[in-house]
Parts: sequence; structure tokens; C-alpha cells
Amino acid sequence: MQRRRFLQDTTKGIIAMSMLPNLAAFSAAGKRKFKMCLRPGSIGVKVNQKECLAAAIKYGFEAIEPRASDLSAMKEQELTAFLESMEKANISFGMAGLPVQFRTSEQKFQDDLAKLPATAEILHQVGVKGMSTWIMPTHKELTYIENFKQHTKRLQAMANILGHYDIKLGLEYVGPKTLMARDKFSFVRTMRECRELIDATGEKNVGVQLDSFHWFCAGETAADLLTLDREDIVTVDLNDAHAGRSADEQIDGQRELPTATGVIDLKAFLNALIQIGYDGPIRAEPFNQKLREMDNEAALKETAAKMKRAFELVK
Repeated sequence: MQRRRFLQDTTKGIIAMSMLPNLAAFSAAGKRKFKMCLRPGSIGVKVNQKECLAAAIKYGFEAIEPRASDLSAMKEQELTAFLESMEKANISFGMAGLPVQFRTSEQKFQDDLAKLPATAEILHQVGVKGMSTWIMPTHKELTYIENFKQHTKRLQAMANILGHYDIKLGLEYVGPKTLMARDKFSFVRTMRECRELIDATGEKNVGVQLDSFHWFCAGETAADLLTLDREDIVTVDLNDAHAGRSADEQIDGQRELPTATGVIDLKAFLNALIQIGYDGPIRAEPFNQKLREMDNEAALKETAAKMKRAFELVK
């Protein structure tokens, strides 16, 4: 099979597939409330929204990433049928990516900001509750304080718009120390700093996007997670780290699927989320070259297996 040629003939069968027994039932008797979410791009899988749902049903995912462009392109009857298929399969939407470039020029930020309401509208229409993005831990020109002020102002503007559509904004801190030499000035790279930035926005719909890899690289523990309330977390990414490297030696673009190496204590990470009652989506985001080189079927199968193994740690 050629790379990324996948599910070409299965889209028509989504409704039929959704009538099958829920393949995500492995979690039914467990104590967890969070859901295994499929975010195709993070594992190198290129599919549209309908194909994403078909893949989720086939491999036992419990949520899927919403694609605003695909959803907005559907006609009313088509969209209704798609949402009914999701409901029959007991699959919900995870969180969407933030489509605003707020890290560069003011003009670019304003141009993207003007388009945000239209995206938020379609996401609100289908019940999506959050968008998320990352915070770069360095800057070429701005000092920490200058960057902090710029982020605060721009995050406020975006959160204010999203708030009108009942959508939360999740911010991911990026933990690897190896990134700190990238630019002249350092910025947010830990949970505490991220929460300081969130507090500075003054917006109630801004929270944390957690990532087990960044949590590990930032030298944090389960105790740090337990300082959060369930409402503080917008979404979660689950990854493992490269074997043979310390936390300070990890490289951001070289991660592993959950439980692949055992370097990160995912049992402690997930147990903390259970303790605080987190009930949102959890996605794999390994940025792993080996995974990207697989065909769609193999990548989906491997990701689902590793995610289920991780969830079994706290069943």
C-alpha cells in the first residue's frame, strides 16, 4: 500500500461501521473518565474528517480531532448524518488546533484573528469545547517580560473571541532544555510559568494543555499535576521519551509513543489525572520519524495499541 492511501472506499461505510459494538469498550469497567483521542497529523496519518471517524471506529479510539475546514464544507444533511454516526459509535470530538499565528508580526496576528470567529462558529455548532496551541520557550528579539506582555495581550484577544462560542483555549508549555539554546531570550517552559501566563490574561476560558513529554522534560512530578483542578486542563498529549537520554537531553522532535520505552512514568502521570477527575481527550503526539514512515494502517494500529497499553496502567 502506498504511503497515506487509506480508507478510500470506506467513507460510505461509516454509518454501518458505527453500528458495530463499541471497540473502545476496553475502558468501560475502568476508573478513568478521559478518552483516547485520534489526532491523525501527530502520527503522520493524512485523512479527512470522515476517514478519521472511520479509522477511530476501526481501531477503538473514543474521540477524534475536529477539522473545521472539513466540517464547514459539509452540507447540512451531510453534517447531520456525520454527527449521528459519531453518536452511534459513542465517539466525541476532542480539541481543535488554534489557527492563529500569534508568535510573529502584529499584522499576521490581526489577519488570522479576523478569521477566528468563523472557525469558532462551526466548532461551536458541532459541540467542540476547546482549541489548543503551544508556547515557544524562546524568542530571538523579545526579553522574557516583553514576550510575556505580548503573549498576554494576544492571548486575551483570542480567548475573548472564543469565550463567545463557549470554547476554551489551552496553552502547552514546551519543556526540553535542549530548545533553550535556540534563540537569545528564554521564555515559558514549565507548568508554573504557564499558569502565571494564564493568570495574567484574566480570561476564565484559558487553561493548560498538558503533555507527558514536556512534563517530564520540565522536571515535574505527579505533585505538580495535583495542583491543577479538572477545569484547568483543556487537553492532554501522551508520549514517551527517547531511551538513553536524561530529561535534560531529550529533543523535542524525537519522542516515542506511550509505553514504548518506559522512560516516562506514565502510570504516575495518568493516575494523577484520574485523581483530579480529568475527563477530556488524551492524544498521542510523538513526532516520531519511524511512525511517520509507516503506512496509515500500521501507524493507526501501533498508536492505538500503545495508547490502550498506557491506559491499562491505571485500569
